[in-house]
This record gives sequence, structure tokens and C-alpha cells, in this order.
Amino acid sequence: MPPAAGFVVTGAALDPAAVAASVARDSDGAVAAFVGLVRDHNAGRRVLWLEYEAFEPLALKAFEQIAREAADHWPGARLAIHHRTGRVAIGDASVAIAAASPHRADAFAACRYAIERIKQIAPIWKHEHFDGGEVWIEGATADPADEAARQAALERACT
Repeated sequence: MPPAAGFVVTGAALDPAAVAASVARDSDGAVAAFVGLVRDHNAGRRVLWLEYEAFEPLALKAFEQIAREAADHWPGARLAIHHRTGRVAIGDASVAIAAASPHRADAFAACRYAIERIKQIAPIWKHEHFDGGEVWIEGATADPADEAARQAALERACT
């Protein structure tokens, strides 16, 4: 079982409840959670499993940056982000995000913002194995300092 708090990149199974519990304080009115699961289909193909690779030191820095950005926009919001590496079976969690805040709207928005930014800037790559083949799915492509990408994530979080 991986550690529950903070920012983690791990080959171990994720525990979304522990991730959510790690950010909650008595002063919070809400904890919003997002759990990304491996689905059994993509692009018209039956997916067998996914395999994730990450450049862990930079992924952790990206998670920290995302948390700082979220705290700047939603003061009082705190994030925990855990992401899997290695082979992940259908139905298993690949990412678990929890956002705690005194107010539910901020917790929801910070959580949504975090997954959008992870997709944009975290150096984590997905290798899809399907019936008849395998393919790398394009990972993060935005520069972490790209303001337009950050604004796009912010718009998705707030709509």
C-alpha cells in the first residue's frame, strides 16, 4: 500500500479513500475526489491492460506545481495526487486525486483543475495493450510555464 499523503508516483495499487482522507481537516467543508480507471475499450478496440511510465522526479514537481496553482486560485484548497506506474489492469485506478477545501465548489474545481493539468504537464506516458497490438498514447505536451495551457485547464475546471 503506498503512502496516503501528498504526491506519489508508485507501482503499487492506489487507495483512493486513503488519498481523500489524507487531505481532510476539521476546517474543511468538502473533499472532492477523482479516480481515473482503466477502461476496457478505446478507439474502437478492446483494451487488455495499460502500462504507465513516468519520469518520477519531474512528475512529482509537476504535482507540486499543480497544487500551488490550485491554492493560488482557490485559497484554502489542498491537493493530494497519486499516480500509478507499471501494468494496470482493467478496472484498476491509474490516478487518484483528492481536493479538500472549506467550500465544496472550490474542492470540485481544484480537483477538476488537477486532472486537466496532470494531462497537460506531468511526464507520465500510457502504453495501451489491445487485441492485436499495442500503442503509446501521447502524454503531456504542454510546457508547465505555458499560460495558455493553464488557462485552458482553469476554464475546464470552472465550467
